Order: sequence, then C-alpha cells, then structure tokens
Amino acid sequence: MRFLVFIICVVILVAIFSTQNSQPVSVSLFTWTFQASLAIVVFLSLLSGVVIGVLASFFIGFSQRRKNKKMAKDEQTAGDE
Repeated sequence: MRFLVFIICVVILVAIFSTQNSQPVSVSLFTWTFQASLAIVVFLSLLSGVVIGVLASFFIGFSQRRKNKKMAKDEQTAGDE
C-alpha cells in the first residue's frame, strides 16, 4: 500500500513538473541538434543516469561476487593441503 501511495505521489510530481516546464529547448550533441520540451530533456537525462547507475552497480557487484568466490575457492584449496 505504501508503494502505491509513493508511485501516485511521484506521478503527480512528474505531471506538475511537466506542465510547468513545457517550453521547447534546443539540445546539441556533437553535430546533432534537435528541439524538445524541457521536461522531456530532464526526464531523459534522469532516466539515462538511473540506467547507468544500475548497470554500474550490477557490474561492480558481479565482479565482487566473482572475487569472493575465487577467494573462497583459494581458501578451500589451501585448507585441503
């Protein structure tokens, strides 16, 4: 139930933000230029940051799990000797 209330609050905040920031802005990246709503540009920037953060934490966690497995295997082989 708390999660549903949280989602509803986020949707309301996004709707308010979008209506108040609907003016078009020009976005340039290298030679590519386009115009879009400020709300869309901010939302896509936020979304790309979240995706990059999730991917980075996944790969860091994956490498740590591999390292921990290797250390456990090394300790097990050292204990067998």
